[in-house]
Amino acid sequence: MRRALLRLVFVLALPVALVAVWWAASAGSEDVYWPPLGTILETFPEVWTGERWRADVLPSVLRLAAGYALAAVAGVALGTLVGSYRRVRAVCEPVLEFLRAVPPPVLVPVIMLFAGIGDTMKIAVIAAGCVWPVLLNTVEGVRAVDAVTAETARSYGITGVAWLRHVVLRSASPQIFAGLRQALSVGIILMVISEMFAASNGLGFTIVQFQRSFAIPGMWTGILLLGLLGFVLSVLFQLVERRVLGWYHGLRAAARRSG
Repeated sequence: MRRALLRLVFVLALPVALVAVWWAASAGSEDVYWPPLGTILETFPEVWTGERWRADVLPSVLRLAAGYALAAVAGVALGTLVGSYRRVRAVCEPVLEFLRAVPPPVLVPVIMLFAGIGDTMKIAVIAAGCVWPVLLNTVEGVRAVDAVTAETARSYGITGVAWLRHVVLRSASPQIFAGLRQALSVGIILMVISEMFAASNGLGFTIVQFQRSFAIPGMWTGILLLGLLGFVLSVLFQLVERRVLGWYHGLRAAARRSG
């Protein structure tokens, strides 16, 4: 119990300190673009009512989930293929490096030409940016499968789907999850950017509308909401990661105790 309380204190110490500094630095501010934190917090419940949650927050989260899921499936599938076969990797690597170097935001106008300005465009932008961390980490994870483990599995006749599931993907799963974690933050950024270009709802659209109408406290509440959304998604991701990679964290803990 004491250990859990100490951990909670360490987790909350920096956020509380930053909020306190923000509150003190902005107190009494008369700058239109830098309102006091107290004013922003008072505006928050007025802006983000139940109707706005349904009209703006929920569509953004659904687009993020769809684009992220599409990128995760495509990244793991292609990464496993490229990482498993040397010839495929030799053929695909130059093209993958070229495409990876193209910043996803500059693809928004191009994607708009083919997908329009609806949800399909926004999901495609999110997927186009999120797929690269997943794909590249999967490739490296598959390439790093332990040779002894692979030979042992072959000697027991483990092939096909069982080989892919229990040997390749299991061994590569720590790096796959590292790519998924990176992709999550990229997805949130691209969600906002895609909604700033051509949209009629969503968090990015709402923040821009507040900025254009000089509703600056409302704009700041949108930024705060984005930060809270990122924090909640990060916590949920950690819970899933700890459950799926429980065996991996257990091995690392055992190695530290024995060392």
